[in-house]
Amino acid sequence: MTAFPFRIVGFDFDGTLLDTSGDLAAAVNHALASVDRAPLSVEQVKPMIGGGARHMLAQGMAMTGGCDEAALDTLHQRLLAFYEANLSVHTRPFPGALDALDALAARGVRLGIMTNKIERYARTILANLGLTDRFAAIVGGDTMGVAKPDPAPIHAMVDRCGGGAAAFVGDSIYDVRAARAAGLPVIACSFGFLTGPVSELGADAVIDRYEDLMGTLEAL
Repeated sequence: MTAFPFRIVGFDFDGTLLDTSGDLAAAVNHALASVDRAPLSVEQVKPMIGGGARHMLAQGMAMTGGCDEAALDTLHQRLLAFYEANLSVHTRPFPGALDALDALAARGVRLGIMTNKIERYARTILANLGLTDRFAAIVGGDTMGVAKPDPAPIHAMVDRCGGGAAAFVGDSIYDVRAARAAGLPVIACSFGFLTGPVSELGADAVIDRYEDLMGTLEAL
């Protein structure tokens, strides 16, 4: 077996490892309903995911009539409270994701997560799904005081995984920009929560399914 090119592979969370869209849409709609706004579909919410909960809610409010910053602050707290109580009702790994993690672990690769989600939410979801022990590092959007596209959380993830050659897998422009700024090659998932054509994200490679991840990493 030839040597694998990366000692560490990091993953985004929402839209990359896990399909969290059902639970995030439910949280957005809870906040919207509290001010008599019409609900949004899961498909409408998906492109709003990736920049953090407040950013997601702001887009939802804009789509349904807008709001000022003070109202957004209040609704953000309502969204978070509901989401924290319902973190993994619908959330599941994307098809093939767990097999890909197993294949990487079998090659001695250390796995990390860097998400703009609040760290304790990510940890709770992973624990609920029995996945925590697969990851050497879990860095959230609040862990370092900055979130993607800032490279600091990516650097922290790599450091906490022990350092070495690393690559990142994500689904958003935040992922690509953060990985680029951190000096890591980045793979984009075409099945994620995209805001536009995946080809326009500027990733080094694109995968359409997790079965293609190992070969794509080896080819980078």
